[in-house]
Amino acid sequence: MAWIFLVLAYGLLKGCREIAKKKALQKNTVIEVLIFYTLLSFVFVLPDAKNAVGIERAKLLPVAFKSFIIFVAWICSFVAIKKLPISLMGILDMSRVLFASLLGYAVLKEAATPTGIIGLVLVCLGLYALRFEKKFVGKEHREDEKPDKTWIFIVMVFVSCILNAVSGMMDKILMKDLTSSELQFWYMLFLVLYYLIYILVTRTKISIKSLFKNGWIWLLSLMFVVADRCLFIANGMPESKLTVMTLIKQTGCIVTILGGKIIFHEKNITYKLICAIIVIAGVVIAVL
Repeated sequence: MAWIFLVLAYGLLKGCREIAKKKALQKNTVIEVLIFYTLLSFVFVLPDAKNAVGIERAKLLPVAFKSFIIFVAWICSFVAIKKLPISLMGILDMSRVLFASLLGYAVLKEAATPTGIIGLVLVCLGLYALRFEKKFVGKEHREDEKPDKTWIFIVMVFVSCILNAVSGMMDKILMKDLTSSELQFWYMLFLVLYYLIYILVTRTKISIKSLFKNGWIWLLSLMFVVADRCLFIANGMPESKLTVMTLIKQTGCIVTILGGKIIFHEKNITYKLICAIIVIAGVVIAVL
């Protein structure tokens, strides 16, 4: 049962991270936050270098592929989170449950239990209920953004969710042969390299001084490292299941919805909270 609490901790920290991302992006651009965020996170895991350098070279390729998937997923999600309400992002992000569950059943051959199926159905219903909320599209976006552009950012969220689901499946596979410190160190190193290459190729200008003053990025990096370590350890436990883990992660949506109301003063929170409660009910049933 320890893996359940580890994944729950990951989910709650993930919800807090979404709020920190939104706040960080108010002071810096998407690429600035991403490069400094990943670089700081890598610095935090540097002490694990002594335990990670002995990894077999053949195992580096799948880790590099996982990092590239997250590299693309983060660009999509960070662009979207800068434009969309944080409360809406929290619910849309739960769509990764659908993709991860399909991967868990199809690729990892996890057994589909009755409670798991019922839980997944409830998650789908909670997400589907969003389409009946008529006010969230085009009214809670930034004032400088046209309503007909909103769908683009919603699509980016779904792309990010699909890629994160693939990454989650790879975690489960990779942790059969790697330790949590090995995976986290190399995963973060490759991420830093990808963003550095992106900056060099696109010749993106970075305001280093403003980045160091952006305390939200420091907090974001710390929460990311702690949350990922919890998740990697959970993945390394043989009894953990990808499908159930993905459902538990979604508890963080409550944090983002409440954060949207309290911190960003967003509207239509009650309806979104109802949708989230339906999803959470599915999570509870799936875990039973």
